[in-house]
Amino acid sequence: MLWTFPNYPRKRIYNPYRAGGGPSEGFGARATAEGAVDDSVAAVRPITIGEIEAAGVRIAGTILRTPLVKLQSGVPGPEIYLKLENLQPINSFKLRGAANAVACLEAARRSIGVWTISAGNAGQGVAYAARQAGVPCTVVTIETAPETKVERMRALGAHLVPASFDACWEAMERRTFPGVQGTFIHPFDDDDFIAGNATMGLEIVEDLPEVQTVIAAIGGGGLVTGVALGVRARKPRVAVFGAEPETAAPGAASFAAGRASPFPQWQATFVDGAGGKSVFPRMWERMRPVVDGSIVVTLEETKRAMRLLAEKARVIAEGAGALSVAAALRCQADAGPIVAVVSGGNIELATFCELIGAYKEPKGS
Repeated sequence: MLWTFPNYPRKRIYNPYRAGGGPSEGFGARATAEGAVDDSVAAVRPITIGEIEAAGVRIAGTILRTPLVKLQSGVPGPEIYLKLENLQPINSFKLRGAANAVACLEAARRSIGVWTISAGNAGQGVAYAARQAGVPCTVVTIETAPETKVERMRALGAHLVPASFDACWEAMERRTFPGVQGTFIHPFDDDDFIAGNATMGLEIVEDLPEVQTVIAAIGGGGLVTGVALGVRARKPRVAVFGAEPETAAPGAASFAAGRASPFPQWQATFVDGAGGKSVFPRMWERMRPVVDGSIVVTLEETKRAMRLLAEKARVIAEGAGALSVAAALRCQADAGPIVAVVSGGNIELATFCELIGAYKEPKGS
């Protein structure tokens, strides 16, 4: 299936921005002056351009302003640029949101320690930021997390609590997990986390003002929502799409249905950093106004993108990190320039070599 984004039906231009740039009220558990924990959750609201710009200043000393590199693919198709978030200190974009979220916490909330839920990348981000802040960090770790991500979270000082995928998914919605104490940093449904992610969108339009389309993976939705907010703050008519694997595509199901939807056919695969079993209603409320849709790619297309990145750009991308490139390669030439966000590179080398070695180009390609 081919996509021609400039002809994609455009929604009403959405402008979610207003003045202001201080830390948000945040989400999840928060400490009161007496040390008690208040589990109230703030209503979804627009994230302002002021908050995004303030986040950029706040995290500048922690994150890398990653390069935007043209992909010399050698195959017919659109002009594709790579936003190389795999080069972050934790090899994932998650450091942007995590660093901003931890930095924005009030002292009382930060002092009791932080915790999150993760298959690896958000856990590394929160652990890295917590270590910088000098506070303890716990990560409820999804059991399908690759060992390389587990080891890196542990090396960053995180206390790990393994749990099943379903238990973690439910805990992300409930914002609580038995026996875990501290201030919860939601890995995607958090104003400050999304504002940190959105700094990437500002960088994209600064480095490539002529960009027409941006594609980023959908896991929980915090990446594509943040990127869309940052991009459209400067270039409201740029198309922004998510990318999902065929085995875990609740975003595409939600756009098709016009509401937050589950994906009953969900399967665990090597694309462990993206694709959930459902889109949370709160994240649909955030995503719908600024994201144009989601492109579903096959696992073989994802392997092809991983191999192409390694061969042509010498980039190691995990499965989720290559989804955007797989989606971009489907597009017709007039869709470009396209920016594909290479969201992460945390994959065991043996697994990476096995996946790209197993990929076979279709006959006649």
